[in-house]
Amino acid sequence: MNILPIEEPLPKVNLFRPNTWPFLMLGFRPLFLLSGIWAIVSMLIWTGVLSGAFSWQGNAPATLWHAHEMLFGFASAIAVGFLFTASKNWTGVNTMNGSHLLVLCSLWTVARWIFISLEEPYLWLAISQGLFWLVSICHLANTLIQANSKHNYQFIVILSLVASLNLTFIWLLATEKYMFALTFSHLAVLGFTFLISVIAGRVTPFFIARGLGLKEQVSTKRLNRALFWCSLIGMSGFFAHHVLMSPLNPGYVLILTAVLHLIRCVYWFNIGIVKVPLLWSLYAAYFCMSLGLLGFGGAYLGLPWQAKDALHLITIGAMGLMILSIMSRVSLGHTARPLKAHPLMSVAFILCLLAAAVRSLLPLFINPHDTWLASAILWALAFAIFVAIYTPILMKKRLDGRRG
Repeated sequence: MNILPIEEPLPKVNLFRPNTWPFLMLGFRPLFLLSGIWAIVSMLIWTGVLSGAFSWQGNAPATLWHAHEMLFGFASAIAVGFLFTASKNWTGVNTMNGSHLLVLCSLWTVARWIFISLEEPYLWLAISQGLFWLVSICHLANTLIQANSKHNYQFIVILSLVASLNLTFIWLLATEKYMFALTFSHLAVLGFTFLISVIAGRVTPFFIARGLGLKEQVSTKRLNRALFWCSLIGMSGFFAHHVLMSPLNPGYVLILTAVLHLIRCVYWFNIGIVKVPLLWSLYAAYFCMSLGLLGFGGAYLGLPWQAKDALHLITIGAMGLMILSIMSRVSLGHTARPLKAHPLMSVAFILCLLAAAVRSLLPLFINPHDTWLASAILWALAFAIFVAIYTPILMKKRLDGRRG
């Protein structure tokens, strides 16, 4: 059993000492805010490219820049910020803060600038993005190993997997193997569903029980183990089919995994969820992931729903909405504020859900290009609401005056 250290009160802020800045006290603060801003800026750039307002000057296709920045820029920073914050709770060991956290955020920011600004970005992008991953994974590993938190070692493996996909993606862009790069972006989406499955299995029953005042949280240990292995086999099958040219169809395992996720949705459901925005948004995001994975697997078996449209139900409806929900909750809880979302955050959650539905379902009925534009605008509005509401919260001290 780990002994949690008693935190000292926050020292007086000194502008010349980053260790005293509330904004750099814990990983979620800068990484959530930077990612929220980039979610808006990168999507507006993408909207400009789609509409013809911007002329794309990059060597790689704009679609692959968009995929990289959403998966390996935006979503990856959120994952690192969450895991730094969660691992501090799990282990009682202080995680990166102050000047070290500032350096990590600078690496992430430089990588974003390099990809959008340089004519030949790939070497410098690989260096900056690779250093971001190296520092993040080594720090998380050190935290978990120091506390002998073996139950959480799986997150080191998953982050390492995503980092490997990221660097491989950059190499494929540099060598102009664009179709393989697209395949690896899809594999990265499956990697994030793997991460979401593990994290959601850990936090969602706890959040529901606490949010609804239940005496016990729902336990699905056997289902969790089955999902872990099915997700891993599904990713392996996808890789083998597209990269190693295996004749085995990965659709069957992907559909099985989706069905197991839907069963877990049934176990978790409680009618009280619909009254609590921080709960229904989290649940809806997980449900979107289940349906998107079902559609993605079904595309391999000849269903009319295109794989790329089903994947966007995962990237927007699952990853986007879950990120908004988790960021909202963590930002409140870890700044000692009541776990009650601002009324406008319900609007943000709905906008994100609409963005997912428009992008993934409407292309079946209307001009796909129009749905891409509409979805991008809805996404940008959703994250603009988050940034407007949470910037002051993420910048200020905890209400109880403690570090964090």
